[in-house]
Amino acid sequence: MITFENPDLLFLLWVVLLQALLLWIYWQWRRRTLSRLGSPALAQRLLLGFSGRRFWLKNVLFGVALLLLVVAIANPRQLVKRDATEQQSADIVLALDISQSMLAQDVAPSRLEQARVFAKQLIQALEGERVGLLFFAGDAYPQMPLSTDYEALQMFVGNANPEFIADQGTTAASAVELAQRMFESNSAAGRGLVLISDGENHAEDALASAREARKEGLAVYTVAVGTPQGSTIPLGRKGVKRDGLGQVVHSKANPAFLLELAAAGGGVSCNAAEGREALQTLTRELGNLQKAALQTKASTEYVPYFQWLLLPCLLLLIVEQILWWRKNKP
Repeated sequence: MITFENPDLLFLLWVVLLQALLLWIYWQWRRRTLSRLGSPALAQRLLLGFSGRRFWLKNVLFGVALLLLVVAIANPRQLVKRDATEQQSADIVLALDISQSMLAQDVAPSRLEQARVFAKQLIQALEGERVGLLFFAGDAYPQMPLSTDYEALQMFVGNANPEFIADQGTTAASAVELAQRMFESNSAAGRGLVLISDGENHAEDALASAREARKEGLAVYTVAVGTPQGSTIPLGRKGVKRDGLGQVVHSKANPAFLLELAAAGGGVSCNAAEGREALQTLTRELGNLQKAALQTKASTEYVPYFQWLLLPCLLLLIVEQILWWRKNKP
Protein backbone atom coordinates (compact mmCIF):
# COMPACT_ATOMS: atom_id res chain seq x y z
CA MET A 1 0.00 0.00 0.00
CA ILE A 2 1.27 3.46 -0.92
CA THR A 3 1.17 6.01 1.91
CA PHE A 4 2.47 9.57 2.25
CA GLU A 5 5.15 10.68 4.68
CA ASN A 6 3.78 14.24 4.69
CA PRO A 7 0.06 13.87 3.88
CA ASP A 8 -0.72 17.37 5.21
CA LEU A 9 1.18 18.86 2.27
CA LEU A 10 -1.33 17.41 -0.18
CA PHE A 11 -3.57 20.41 0.56
CA LEU A 12 -1.25 22.29 -1.82
CA LEU A 13 -3.13 20.53 -4.63
CA TRP A 14 -5.55 23.45 -4.32
CA VAL A 15 -2.85 25.48 -6.08
CA VAL A 16 -3.41 23.38 -9.22
CA LEU A 17 -7.16 23.99 -9.05
CA LEU A 18 -6.53 27.70 -8.47
CA GLN A 19 -4.33 27.82 -11.58
CA ALA A 20 -7.10 26.18 -13.65
CA LEU A 21 -9.68 28.62 -12.29
CA LEU A 22 -7.51 31.66 -13.05
CA LEU A 23 -6.88 30.40 -16.59
CA TRP A 24 -10.61 29.92 -17.19
CA ILE A 25 -11.36 33.43 -15.88
CA TYR A 26 -8.63 34.89 -18.08
CA TRP A 27 -9.90 33.05 -21.20
CA GLN A 28 -13.47 34.24 -20.64
CA TRP A 29 -12.26 37.81 -20.15
CA ARG A 30 -10.17 37.54 -23.33
CA ARG A 31 -13.15 36.33 -25.41
CA ARG A 32 -15.39 39.12 -24.14
CA THR A 33 -12.72 41.75 -24.82
CA LEU A 34 -12.15 40.54 -28.40
CA SER A 35 -15.89 40.38 -29.09
CA ARG A 36 -16.20 44.07 -28.21
CA LEU A 37 -13.95 44.97 -31.14
CA GLY A 38 -16.82 44.10 -33.42
CA SER A 39 -14.55 43.00 -36.25
CA PRO A 40 -13.16 39.46 -36.43
CA ALA A 41 -10.62 40.60 -39.03
CA LEU A 42 -9.29 43.29 -36.67
CA ALA A 43 -9.03 40.75 -33.87
CA GLN A 44 -7.08 38.41 -36.16
CA ARG A 45 -4.60 41.17 -37.03
CA LEU A 46 -4.11 42.05 -33.34
CA LEU A 47 -3.46 38.39 -32.49
CA LEU A 48 -1.28 37.71 -35.53
CA GLY A 49 0.79 34.56 -34.87
CA PHE A 50 -0.87 33.77 -31.56
CA SER A 51 -1.44 30.03 -31.05
CA GLY A 52 -4.30 29.06 -28.75
CA ARG A 53 -3.20 25.45 -28.81
CA ARG A 54 0.28 26.33 -27.60
CA PHE A 55 -1.14 28.60 -24.94
CA TRP A 56 -3.19 25.77 -23.49
CA LEU A 57 -0.44 23.20 -23.97
CA LYS A 58 2.05 25.32 -22.03
CA ASN A 59 -0.39 25.82 -19.18
CA VAL A 60 -1.38 22.14 -19.09
CA LEU A 61 2.30 21.15 -18.92
CA PHE A 62 2.88 23.63 -16.11
CA GLY A 63 -0.22 22.38 -14.24
CA VAL A 64 0.83 18.73 -14.50
CA ALA A 65 4.37 19.63 -13.35
CA LEU A 66 2.89 21.47 -10.39
CA LEU A 67 0.73 18.46 -9.57
CA LEU A 68 3.75 16.13 -9.66
CA LEU A 69 5.75 18.51 -7.46
CA VAL A 70 3.07 18.65 -4.77
CA VAL A 71 2.72 14.86 -4.68
CA ALA A 72 6.53 14.50 -4.61
CA ILE A 73 7.01 16.74 -1.56
CA ALA A 74 4.29 14.74 0.22
CA ASN A 75 6.67 11.79 -0.42
CA PRO A 76 4.68 8.71 -1.45
CA ARG A 77 6.29 5.59 0.01
CA GLN A 78 5.69 1.88 0.38
CA LEU A 79 6.36 -0.31 3.40
CA VAL A 80 8.58 -3.23 2.34
CA LYS A 81 9.42 -6.27 4.46
CA ARG A 82 13.00 -7.53 4.45
CA ASP A 83 13.41 -11.22 5.23
CA ALA A 84 15.90 -12.45 7.81
CA THR A 85 19.30 -13.28 6.32
CA GLU A 86 22.54 -14.86 7.49
CA GLN A 87 25.83 -13.06 7.10
CA GLN A 88 29.41 -13.29 8.30
CA SER A 89 30.52 -10.49 10.61
CA ALA A 90 32.92 -9.46 13.34
CA ASP A 91 32.01 -7.55 16.53
CA ILE A 92 33.35 -4.01 16.87
CA VAL A 93 32.78 -1.38 19.56
CA LEU A 94 33.43 2.31 18.91
CA ALA A 95 34.56 4.28 21.97
CA LEU A 96 34.17 8.03 21.46
CA ASP A 97 35.90 10.48 23.79
CA ILE A 98 33.46 13.27 24.76
CA SER A 99 35.55 15.00 27.42
CA GLN A 100 35.69 18.81 27.41
CA SER A 101 39.20 18.72 25.93
CA MET A 102 37.54 17.45 22.72
CA LEU A 103 36.02 20.92 22.29
CA ALA A 104 39.49 22.35 21.57
CA GLN A 105 39.76 23.90 18.13
CA ASP A 106 43.36 23.12 17.22
CA VAL A 107 41.78 21.18 14.33
CA ALA A 108 38.85 22.70 12.42
CA PRO A 109 36.12 22.99 13.43
CA SER A 110 36.94 21.11 16.68
CA ARG A 111 38.38 17.81 17.86
CA LEU A 112 34.92 16.50 18.71
CA GLU A 113 33.48 17.37 15.30
CA GLN A 114 36.44 15.77 13.53
CA ALA A 115 35.97 12.67 15.70
CA ARG A 116 32.24 12.52 14.92
CA VAL A 117 32.84 12.83 11.16
CA PHE A 118 35.48 10.09 11.26
CA ALA A 119 33.23 7.82 13.35
CA LYS A 120 30.34 8.25 10.91
CA GLN A 121 32.57 7.42 7.95
CA LEU A 122 33.90 4.37 9.78
CA ILE A 123 30.37 3.14 10.51
CA GLN A 124 29.58 3.35 6.80
CA ALA A 125 32.77 1.46 5.96
CA LEU A 126 31.94 -1.25 8.52
CA GLU A 127 28.52 -2.05 7.08
CA GLY A 128 28.01 -5.78 7.43
CA GLU A 129 29.70 -5.95 10.84
CA ARG A 130 28.00 -5.74 14.22
CA VAL A 131 28.92 -2.40 15.77
CA GLY A 132 28.37 -1.09 19.30
CA LEU A 133 28.97 2.37 20.75
CA LEU A 134 30.12 3.83 24.06
CA PHE A 135 31.03 7.32 25.22
CA PHE A 136 33.75 8.01 27.74
CA ALA A 137 35.35 10.87 29.63
CA GLY A 138 36.12 10.49 33.35
CA ASP A 139 34.07 7.29 33.12
CA ALA A 140 32.54 5.23 30.31
CA TYR A 141 28.86 4.68 29.48
CA PRO A 142 27.31 2.35 26.87
CA GLN A 143 25.20 4.09 24.21
CA MET A 144 24.22 1.21 21.93
CA PRO A 145 24.79 -2.55 22.09
CA LEU A 146 26.26 -4.54 19.20
CA SER A 147 23.88 -4.07 16.31
CA THR A 148 23.53 -3.69 12.56
CA ASP A 149 21.27 -0.64 12.95
CA TYR A 150 23.71 1.78 11.36
CA GLU A 151 21.23 4.66 11.14
CA ALA A 152 20.78 4.62 14.91
CA LEU A 153 24.56 4.50 15.37
CA GLN A 154 24.97 7.53 13.11
CA MET A 155 22.33 9.40 15.11
CA PHE A 156 23.98 8.66 18.47
CA VAL A 157 27.41 9.71 17.16
CA GLY A 158 25.97 12.92 15.71
CA ASN A 159 24.50 13.82 19.11
CA ALA A 160 27.68 13.15 21.10
CA ASN A 161 28.40 16.01 23.52
CA PRO A 162 30.49 16.55 26.69
CA GLU A 163 27.29 17.42 28.56
CA PHE A 164 26.35 13.73 28.49
CA ILE A 165 28.96 12.93 31.16
CA ALA A 166 29.38 14.98 34.32
CA ASP A 167 32.63 13.26 35.36
CA GLN A 168 35.16 14.93 33.09
CA GLY A 169 38.71 13.88 32.22
CA THR A 170 39.85 11.18 29.79
CA THR A 171 40.09 7.67 31.24
CA ALA A 172 40.78 5.24 28.43
CA ALA A 173 40.94 2.34 30.89
CA SER A 174 37.24 2.66 31.68
CA ALA A 175 36.43 2.54 27.95
CA VAL A 176 38.47 -0.65 27.46
CA GLU A 177 36.92 -2.36 30.50
CA LEU A 178 33.35 -1.42 29.49
CA ALA A 179 33.92 -2.58 25.92
CA GLN A 180 34.93 -6.03 27.20
CA ARG A 181 31.58 -6.34 28.97
CA MET A 182 29.66 -5.33 25.82
CA PHE A 183 30.79 -8.37 23.81
CA GLU A 184 28.88 -11.64 23.96
CA SER A 185 30.89 -14.31 25.76
CA ASN A 186 29.52 -17.15 23.60
CA SER A 187 30.23 -15.48 20.24
CA ALA A 188 32.97 -16.82 17.97
CA ALA A 189 33.27 -13.52 16.12
CA GLY A 190 36.49 -11.53 16.29
CA ARG A 191 36.42 -8.57 18.68
CA GLY A 192 37.75 -5.09 18.05
CA LEU A 193 37.65 -1.83 20.00
CA VAL A 194 38.18 1.44 18.13
CA LEU A 195 38.98 4.23 20.59
CA ILE A 196 38.72 7.77 19.16
CA SER A 197 40.30 10.35 21.47
CA ASP A 198 42.82 13.16 21.89
CA GLY A 199 44.66 10.94 24.41
CA GLU A 200 44.90 13.70 27.02
CA ASN A 201 44.71 13.12 30.80
CA HIS A 202 44.89 9.35 30.48
CA ALA A 203 45.05 7.07 33.52
CA GLU A 204 48.20 5.03 34.09
CA ASP A 205 46.27 1.75 34.13
CA ALA A 206 45.01 2.15 30.55
CA LEU A 207 47.95 0.25 29.05
CA ALA A 208 47.49 -2.58 31.54
CA SER A 209 43.77 -2.75 30.63
CA ALA A 210 44.67 -2.95 26.93
CA ARG A 211 47.13 -5.80 27.55
CA GLU A 212 44.55 -7.69 29.59
CA ALA A 213 41.95 -7.17 26.84
CA ARG A 214 44.38 -8.50 24.26
CA LYS A 215 44.83 -11.70 26.29
CA GLU A 216 41.06 -12.18 26.21
CA GLY A 217 40.89 -11.81 22.44
CA LEU A 218 40.01 -8.11 22.13
CA ALA A 219 42.15 -6.05 19.74
CA VAL A 220 42.41 -2.34 20.59
CA TYR A 221 42.71 0.24 17.79
CA THR A 222 43.08 3.97 18.34
CA VAL A 223 42.32 7.09 16.32
CA ALA A 224 43.99 10.32 17.40
CA VAL A 225 42.37 13.75 17.04
CA GLY A 226 43.97 17.09 17.83
CA THR A 227 47.56 18.31 17.70
CA PRO A 228 50.44 18.26 20.22
CA GLN A 229 50.53 22.07 19.96
CA GLY A 230 46.97 22.15 21.29
CA SER A 231 44.74 25.11 22.07
CA THR A 232 42.39 26.51 24.69
CA ILE A 233 39.02 24.89 25.35
CA PRO A 234 36.02 27.11 24.47
CA LEU A 235 32.98 26.73 26.73
CA GLY A 236 30.47 28.94 24.93
CA ARG A 237 29.26 31.91 26.98
CA LYS A 238 31.55 30.90 29.83
CA GLY A 239 34.56 31.85 27.72
CA VAL A 240 37.40 29.33 27.91
CA LYS A 241 38.05 26.58 30.43
CA ARG A 242 40.12 27.51 33.49
CA ASP A 243 41.65 25.42 36.25
CA GLY A 244 41.02 25.72 39.97
CA LEU A 245 43.47 28.66 40.18
CA GLY A 246 41.73 30.59 37.43
CA GLN A 247 44.45 29.91 34.87
CA VAL A 248 43.43 29.25 31.25
CA VAL A 249 43.69 25.55 30.43
CA HIS A 250 45.73 24.77 27.32
CA SER A 251 44.83 21.31 26.01
CA LYS A 252 47.43 19.32 24.09
CA ALA A 253 46.61 16.10 22.30
CA ASN A 254 48.75 13.06 23.07
CA PRO A 255 48.92 10.81 19.97
CA ALA A 256 52.03 9.10 21.40
CA PHE A 257 49.96 7.61 24.24
CA LEU A 258 47.32 6.39 21.77
CA LEU A 259 50.08 4.71 19.76
CA GLU A 260 51.26 2.92 22.93
CA LEU A 261 47.69 1.94 23.78
CA ALA A 262 47.14 0.38 20.34
CA ALA A 263 50.47 -1.47 20.57
CA ALA A 264 49.52 -2.83 23.99
CA GLY A 265 46.15 -3.92 22.65
CA GLY A 266 47.54 -5.61 19.53
CA GLY A 267 45.99 -3.12 17.11
CA VAL A 268 47.09 -0.13 15.06
CA SER A 269 46.89 3.61 15.62
CA CYS A 270 46.06 6.28 13.06
CA ASN A 271 45.23 9.98 12.99
CA ALA A 272 41.82 11.32 11.95
CA ALA A 273 43.58 14.20 10.18
CA GLU A 274 44.85 11.67 7.60
CA GLY A 275 41.25 11.30 6.41
CA ARG A 276 40.66 8.60 3.80
CA GLU A 277 44.08 7.00 4.26
CA ALA A 278 43.45 6.50 7.99
CA LEU A 279 39.96 5.19 7.29
CA GLN A 280 41.24 2.67 4.74
CA THR A 281 44.00 1.47 7.08
CA LEU A 282 41.61 0.97 9.96
CA THR A 283 38.94 -0.70 7.80
CA ARG A 284 41.52 -3.10 6.37
CA GLU A 285 42.78 -4.05 9.84
CA LEU A 286 39.27 -4.55 11.20
CA GLY A 287 38.42 -6.62 8.14
CA ASN A 288 41.04 -9.15 9.25
CA LEU A 289 39.06 -9.97 12.40
CA GLN A 290 37.53 -13.43 12.51
CA LYS A 291 34.01 -13.63 11.11
CA ALA A 292 31.10 -15.57 12.57
CA ALA A 293 27.64 -16.34 11.25
CA LEU A 294 25.09 -13.71 12.20
CA GLN A 295 21.34 -14.14 11.73
CA THR A 296 19.85 -10.74 11.01
CA LYS A 297 16.28 -10.11 12.05
CA ALA A 298 13.45 -9.61 9.59
CA SER A 299 12.73 -5.93 9.24
CA THR A 300 10.49 -3.47 7.50
CA GLU A 301 11.42 -0.20 5.87
CA TYR A 302 9.84 2.49 3.75
CA VAL A 303 10.85 2.80 0.10
CA PRO A 304 10.32 6.41 -1.11
CA TYR A 305 9.10 7.24 -4.62
CA PHE A 306 9.37 11.05 -4.66
CA GLN A 307 12.36 10.94 -7.04
CA TRP A 308 10.26 9.24 -9.73
CA LEU A 309 7.91 12.23 -9.65
CA LEU A 310 10.55 14.95 -9.55
CA LEU A 311 12.23 13.76 -12.78
CA PRO A 312 9.12 14.06 -15.03
CA CYS A 313 8.25 17.29 -13.22
CA LEU A 314 11.61 18.76 -14.24
CA LEU A 315 11.27 17.54 -17.83
CA LEU A 316 7.77 19.05 -18.16
CA LEU A 317 9.01 22.40 -16.87
CA ILE A 318 11.86 22.36 -19.39
CA VAL A 319 9.47 21.60 -22.28
CA GLU A 320 7.07 24.29 -21.06
CA GLN A 321 9.86 26.86 -21.13
CA ILE A 322 11.02 25.81 -24.62
CA LEU A 323 7.56 26.15 -26.20
CA TRP A 324 6.75 29.63 -27.51
CA TRP A 325 3.37 31.30 -27.54
CA ARG A 326 3.42 32.07 -31.26
CA LYS A 327 3.06 29.82 -34.26
CA ASN A 328 6.15 28.97 -36.26
CA LYS A 329 4.61 30.69 -39.28
CA PRO A 330 2.08 33.54 -38.90
